[in-house]
Amino acid sequence: MSYIKWFDAHAKKHKVIVDKLVNLDYTKEQIIDYFDFDNMVKEEPNFCPLYKDNKKCHDMDKLNCYMCACPNFRFNDNGLGTYNEFKILSDCDINNGEEFASNGVIHQDCSSCSVPHHKSYVLKNFSLDWLEIMKNVKTEA
Repeated sequence: MSYIKWFDAHAKKHKVIVDKLVNLDYTKEQIIDYFDFDNMVKEEPNFCPLYKDNKKCHDMDKLNCYMCACPNFRFNDNGLGTYNEFKILSDCDINNGEEFASNGVIHQDCSSCSVPHHKSYVLKNFSLDWLEIMKNVKTEA
């Protein structure tokens, strides 16, 4: 699956959940708390493919899934540039995490970075509109 297909599909799933919570008069804090990993596994099992195995994408005690992607992540399915003979498809705006090369392309590996999954980070960057938070993620080459 391309980055853009995942991004667009995820935005729709996120909006459905947020709209449901807004209609239930959830406060900002309640919405953020709802996206706690332990709650999401129970209440929204189709939000993430890892939920079926009760597996976290990042090794941390209190993982918040509101961001599920990161406003510091950058991607372009056509490439952000090249390094040696590899096309760079994704990168990190804060230079956190690692990169890996596969099949002639370089991807950002965010598994060692927990920045967007802390409740304090979500509170600081909160918007009901996930696409607003992620507005700089899709980039031009």
